[in-house]
Amino acid sequence: MLTLVLPRLLSFEGMGRRSASVAERNVAALGSAYWLVMLGGFLEPVLYLFSIGVGVGKLIGDITLPGGEVVDYATFVAPAMLAASAMSGALSETTFNFFGKMKFMRLYDGMLATPVRPIEIALGELGWAMIRGNIYSAAFLVIMVAMDLTTPARALAAFPATVLVGFAFGAAGMATATLIRSWQDFDLIGSAQFALFLFSGTFVPATAYPEVVRWLVEVTPLYRSVDLVRGITTGTVGWIQVVDVLYLLVLTALGLTVAGRRMGRLLCK
Repeated sequence: MLTLVLPRLLSFEGMGRRSASVAERNVAALGSAYWLVMLGGFLEPVLYLFSIGVGVGKLIGDITLPGGEVVDYATFVAPAMLAASAMSGALSETTFNFFGKMKFMRLYDGMLATPVRPIEIALGELGWAMIRGNIYSAAFLVIMVAMDLTTPARALAAFPATVLVGFAFGAAGMATATLIRSWQDFDLIGSAQFALFLFSGTFVPATAYPEVVRWLVEVTPLYRSVDLVRGITTGTVGWIQVVDVLYLLVLTALGLTVAGRRMGRLLCK
């Protein structure tokens, strides 16, 4: 699967340049109200961090990580909020906004009259989604360092991990947007996203669940994202984080492949 996508990403000439033009179009179309939407998306995980990570954390006390390390509850919750923030930023652009541009604004029909191809539109939209997700992640990491929930060095190391998380969810969101048929389907996407947020090791370790539920939790993409980011920010990186990275890379490649092919069928009739 990776061989279908990665070689096309390596060259900025041709495909890369056209994909960048799609992202540039989104930057040029920004309105002042858009920044208020971005602010709301950033504040949500910050409020969760303060209300649950700090507030409820006073009642819970310390948490023992799978490797035996003991951390305070805010330190446990913060990387989960960071991963969830990267997920939300990417999904916001690649589901609702992407669907509107493709099915109702018919924006991509005009693009296909140029040399731009469906896979290049997908890559350009994913690149634009990553701009939003990366802004969220960088700002949240600054807050974590300021609250002494991680060190500056670990925060710098965690940023590329959040970029990978954003790519994985952005690609998956884009593939999903090509499959849904109406605005009502977004209720299902919202429910699935909220379920991931609650049951991905965000507020309690996966080991707290019954064995069957634990295995279901551990195969979800947000859990693998949280596990990766938490390992880096707490300094407990091990071999399992390699599994997390491979999981997210495969999800990215699969999502881009499905999105590119589905867009080709939908737009090139």
